[in-house]
Amino acid sequence: MTSQPTLSPPTYEHHPSGFGIDHARPRISWTFQPAAFSEGIPEAESWQQSAYDIELHPEGSTTQIFHVESRESVLVPWPGQALNSRGAAKTRVRSYSQIGEVTSWSAWSPVEAGLLGRTDWTAGVIGAEEKFAVEGEGLRPVIFEKGFRLPGEMRDVVKARLYVTALGVYEARINGCRVGTDVMAPGWTSYHHRLVYQSYDVLGMLNQESTISLEVAEGWYAGRLGFGGGRRFIYGDEVGVLAQLEVTFGSGEMWTLGTDGEWKCRPSAIVKSEIYDGEVFDMRLEQDREAASYAVKPLPWPSAALIASDAPPVRVTQEVKATEILTSRSGKTIVDFGQNLVGVLRIRAVQVPAGDEIVLRYAEVLADGEIAMRPLRRAKCTDTIISSGEKLISWQPKFTFHGFRFVQVDGWPGMPSVDDFTALVMHTDMRRRGWFSCSDGQVNQLHENVVWSMRGNFLSIPTDCPQRDERLGWTGDIQVFSPTASFLFDTTGMLSNWLEDLSADQLSTEHGIPGLVVPEILWERRCVPTPQAVWHDAAILTPWDLYLASGDEDILRRQYESMRVWIDKAIRRGDDGLWTRNVWQLGDWLDPNAPPDDAGYGRTDGIFVADAYLVHITRTMAKIALVLNRMDDASRYRSNASHLTSRFQRKYLSSHGYLASDTQTAYALAIRFALLPDDANAYANAATRLSELVGAAKFHIGTGFVGTALICPALTDTKQGSLAYRMLLEKHCPSWLYPVTMGATTVWERWDSMHPDGTVNTGSMTSFNHYALGAIAGWLHETVGGISTVDGWRTVRVAPQPGGMITHAESAFYGPYGRVECRWEITGAIFTLELVIPPNSSAEVPR
Repeated sequence: MTSQPTLSPPTYEHHPSGFGIDHARPRISWTFQPAAFSEGIPEAESWQQSAYDIELHPEGSTTQIFHVESRESVLVPWPGQALNSRGAAKTRVRSYSQIGEVTSWSAWSPVEAGLLGRTDWTAGVIGAEEKFAVEGEGLRPVIFEKGFRLPGEMRDVVKARLYVTALGVYEARINGCRVGTDVMAPGWTSYHHRLVYQSYDVLGMLNQESTISLEVAEGWYAGRLGFGGGRRFIYGDEVGVLAQLEVTFGSGEMWTLGTDGEWKCRPSAIVKSEIYDGEVFDMRLEQDREAASYAVKPLPWPSAALIASDAPPVRVTQEVKATEILTSRSGKTIVDFGQNLVGVLRIRAVQVPAGDEIVLRYAEVLADGEIAMRPLRRAKCTDTIISSGEKLISWQPKFTFHGFRFVQVDGWPGMPSVDDFTALVMHTDMRRRGWFSCSDGQVNQLHENVVWSMRGNFLSIPTDCPQRDERLGWTGDIQVFSPTASFLFDTTGMLSNWLEDLSADQLSTEHGIPGLVVPEILWERRCVPTPQAVWHDAAILTPWDLYLASGDEDILRRQYESMRVWIDKAIRRGDDGLWTRNVWQLGDWLDPNAPPDDAGYGRTDGIFVADAYLVHITRTMAKIALVLNRMDDASRYRSNASHLTSRFQRKYLSSHGYLASDTQTAYALAIRFALLPDDANAYANAATRLSELVGAAKFHIGTGFVGTALICPALTDTKQGSLAYRMLLEKHCPSWLYPVTMGATTVWERWDSMHPDGTVNTGSMTSFNHYALGAIAGWLHETVGGISTVDGWRTVRVAPQPGGMITHAESAFYGPYGRVECRWEITGAIFTLELVIPPNSSAEVPR
């Protein structure tokens, strides 16, 4: 008889907490932990569920138990009556084995719906009657506020909720205390189509008489976005706020306070706040308690859908202490945090004379002993404090973020101490769920660099870089990295939210082309909507990656129209059905052979890359249609894929398996995307040619964004794992470990972002925090660590392939069914493997 596992408290959809959820019938999931896991003896991995009970207790109603004969434990249907707006409930679960054993009940898990319909909002959107602009630049932050008295006794209040969003980014306070822990709320969505609101429990913050204030800055809504100077006011040219406070008394009566014409506003003491340029904070204005207040005006109700997203909010997730105070060659004071990160600086305390300024300039690296500002392009990345003469205590910027390791501090009284500064790490607060380590310390540092780059670039949207005048949601970058991302963190809520923006932007156009960046802000001025393989293929491949990681068919179903429009309508094809050569392709972007001023000038033909991807996405569409039971589409796409494969082979392959584009990336694509003929000789020749190219390059990497994710898997597929390890462990540029030898703590945009002599690459695209080339971590997880998903982690593929000088490795993944662990070690001639698989799942272990 096996021991029964314990069950986690239920979770709802892909929501981080279940509070303020935007689903009337949220699907329910739970994970399993073996009964003896804590003692290191996982006894219950063979335990398989045959049925489950869900006990549902709606607020104010009776409890019901629903028994369901099913082995499913991930995203099972909501069993009872749908939740209404504001409706709350709690659930718990228990599970039955195939031989009738039953687990104990899980702990209770609460869920509460937000405002599910437009009619639930009685508040209106308000803005400042007077426009507080910064001369020649953007908008000054505005504080909207309202004092109120509760109509009943405070002791009778049983529930208080604040629902809020902004045209801009906001921070809410009640009675001077900050509401929630979100930063940069409500986040960046395609504001023309989708606007997110947040829900907060504020019961413990209210008094009989209270004041609510909402400070709003321009953020992504009205601030400057894009490179080459960018554009302002893409979504609107004034900030606004929508807030609704609902207070429920024990009698059941609900009192509501919403934003309306009775509110007042005033300019913030933050006189300037921009994402690229930073903030200017004037302490003198903060101390002015007699500052005038101004009238507000109603703004139009947003044309965008008002939603509560499943994506976690952006938060401060870690504090990093300064490690050293440096003096530059020119005598500047520079604070080193020892880690390239994304966030803001917090000053413990400082006092300087009234009118004096403390200026903080942020940079990722040093060049010639000074902070390197040139890679930031036109982003100033500077925060300024104007002193009132009083002591400033625990200050940090509110509505901006920076990518930095180093901060130059000007105007500080005397020499500061490392204890004066703390870096606050900011990113979307996704749950970490994947880990890797091995016997090679530099490979471990490489993996840690990938994790830090992902954290820094998953800030509301998946960005390309977090420091210069860009920080945009480039589709090609996340397309190549999403499998790695979904292993390291639970990205499903965030990326599925981002994909809804992709389809909203795309399907609102006549041409049906997704954005090169999402939300799309380039087309109106900087970029003609030209279809691009790899980048726009994220419309198909990223939903598929999320499905493989989560098992959630609804993601595919929701994105299907976007996929269909892209592949059937928007791709520009020639007579053979492949891509026309009339469209220039970004291709294998940032090939190491590309010159600093021309990132697209690589060795692999861009149309070859596009055609390889076209075959790949067509096959993927056939799989997606099959999952969704769209059998006619599945048959059509399978037939198209077969036709395109034949045309691809006729166009690019010799009869012996050699490719017209003779590069590492080309052969990696042909092998990984199964583009070679069903001929053992051709396959062997292609494998041999790939090994020759790797050898001719002296095991240096010869790939850009596209090939980097594929080269080691292609070598492994062709039973040349030793070459993959040799490439992995190469330390000279270009290689994955070269930046590690140079002291990198994040992944670089270019293989040579910094040269061996410490000088910075002269290209205008030179970021030191850019996750795309970190896609190698996917191979570390699957091949070195040895675990990958077959079907949303219900079945785990276990296939470690040791190599190089690595003598042990381990991977762990906390997925939809529970914790997976794989550890292996080589001692002499003995190989030892330890494996943990959660109950209600299984493993495939090749012999």
